[in-house]
Amino acid sequence: MTLFPGGVALTDLEVYDEAAADGCRGGTPHLHTASSEGYVVIGGEGAVQTVSAAGFEEHPLHVGDVLSFSPGTVHRLVNGGDLRLLVVMSNAGLPEAGDAVFTFPAAVRADPDAYAVAAALPDGAGADAAVRARRDLALEGFAELRAGGSAAFRALHEDAVRIVRHRVPHWQELFDATVAAETARVASQLSALAGGDPGMLGDAAVARAVPRGGGRRHGMCGMLRTWDWPAGWPRDDGRMGG
Repeated sequence: MTLFPGGVALTDLEVYDEAAADGCRGGTPHLHTASSEGYVVIGGEGAVQTVSAAGFEEHPLHVGDVLSFSPGTVHRLVNGGDLRLLVVMSNAGLPEAGDAVFTFPAAVRADPDAYAVAAALPDGAGADAAVRARRDLALEGFAELRAGGSAAFRALHEDAVRIVRHRVPHWQELFDATVAAETARVASQLSALAGGDPGMLGDAAVARAVPRGGGRRHGMCGMLRTWDWPAGWPRDDGRMGG
């Protein structure tokens, strides 16, 4: 056993509590290009604002709520008071390898250098200011997106493809070695069971993830606590989750 069940990633997320220009406290709007995301609310309350094929929506979040969304859904967490989530991401390793795209204004998304500078998050004392600047710029684009309707939504997706396309060969390697391998393992076990063979049951084992040291790290939507995966598994750098 080398993966968390299903090849997912887990993050313990404390949502940012600082107000943006629109008065909402919370995170930076973004989307994922290949991975689905799920929230399990484990503390406080708030909401997640989304833009999907259904348009703009706001979904209340309370303790015990479970909500998920597919790739391409723009999402922004809003903290209504001590909001804390267990975030479950499909395709562990891909989000950490740049699967997320921020809703910066169209002019920024069109300029690779400007996008890279706006998306960067430095280590150390400058991180807090960089998180605020990144959020505020993404909220400008989020306002453009909401005002622009379906045409702006399509344009965002087209830009997202262009931004991540060069990363896809690496993602394919990660996927083949992890999630696809896990799926193949299950398929093999089903075949063994159907043939009356215990298959992998004799290799039964328990694994414990190791919390990353150094405390919580800045993410897109809040302060993250993550866990190290087994040797060779992609590490979350603490910047892209949530």
